Amino acid sequence: MLHLSMRVIAWNTLVGFSGKHPEAKIALERWYKLVKAAHWTSTDEVQRAAPKSKVLNRERVRFEVAGGNYRLIVAFDFRRQVAFVKFIGTHAEYDRIDALTVSQF
Repeated sequence: MLHLSMRVIAWNTLVGFSGKHPEAKIALERWYKLVKAAHWTSTDEVQRAAPKSKVLNRERVRFEVAGGNYRLIVAFDFRRQVAFVKFIGTHAEYDRIDALTVSQF
């Protein structure tokens, strides 16, 4: 069986974000490596691999970045092994959005 690595859509957005927020760069690179190496089939598997993450629904997960200074929302298509970055921002910015519907990028 072919093992596909997870594709991350909007990685360039995260690179741009880390340019504006350099303290997030290492954490985002770590997150990217974790996701690229994964072959998850459910949000439960995502949460086991990233215990500080929070499952929002069957496809969306919120990750804490840089010690919890930033929030990252990702929607997963497990069948196609794709992770779609939906939002990255501060806690204050996160509080102003609907995490279940946001599609910032």
